[in-house]
Amino acid sequence: MSGRKPGIDWKKELRYAALLGIAVMGIWSFVAKPFFIPSESMVPTLLVGDRLVVSKYPYGFSYLSPFLPVLPKMEGRAFGKLPERGDIVVVKSPSDHKDWIKRVIGLPGDTVQMQGGVLFLNNTAVPKRAASPTMILETENMPCARPEFRVTEADGTRFCRYPRFIETLPGGRSYAVLDLLFSYADDTPPVLVPQGHVFLMGDNRDRSADSRFSPEEGGLGLLPIENVIGRAEFTTFSLDGSQRFWNPVSWFTALRGDRAWISLRDGEE
Repeated sequence: MSGRKPGIDWKKELRYAALLGIAVMGIWSFVAKPFFIPSESMVPTLLVGDRLVVSKYPYGFSYLSPFLPVLPKMEGRAFGKLPERGDIVVVKSPSDHKDWIKRVIGLPGDTVQMQGGVLFLNNTAVPKRAASPTMILETENMPCARPEFRVTEADGTRFCRYPRFIETLPGGRSYAVLDLLFSYADDTPPVLVPQGHVFLMGDNRDRSADSRFSPEEGGLGLLPIENVIGRAEFTTFSLDGSQRFWNPVSWFTALRGDRAWISLRDGEE
């Protein structure tokens, strides 16, 4: 009896790998996909380095839904449904054609305007109340926006202490926003959201290129509904930027333990 082990059937292994790849791409195209936060536009809700899950099906599907860009540009959505005000969504930016994440503020037929840093919907001010400041640990990927917001503890730990406000949209959805300084984006003309479009904003009002800015200015403008990729559901884990590829231990020490499994559908109290 021969003791020789049977050889590896590479054709079978490659076939299994191909089927697994197709299955993953199918899930990422039509069910859910991972996403990571590359910028500060959604602070304090989301921090740079947060990883999260984005569901693909709640609003139906568009030509941008497939994981690979295989479909020609088409208007509208199949099995389409509008987002709700307050939903956090991942969208395809018309500025740089990358995936961005913002919050839905205005739906078709809404008039949106900023006056003195206050959001107005349909000529009515959205309630905005001061809340306790948010304390964010200063890390490699989350430096303080300005020196005056930096707080140093007795042990040398540094935090970014930002003034925080709670906005409450019609329907009762509440969320936290930062408003650190006055900028020209705090006063905008009224904009009517046309059919088939949405108006989006970042929770970090002073550091977000969103629907207040045209694509020519590097923003989103009034975004076509087909550019919505999916709805952000929950975080999975977060890294503070100190991880190094060559040092696997750093991937564990960089973990923010309090940033895992945070629902992005719950509002602020």
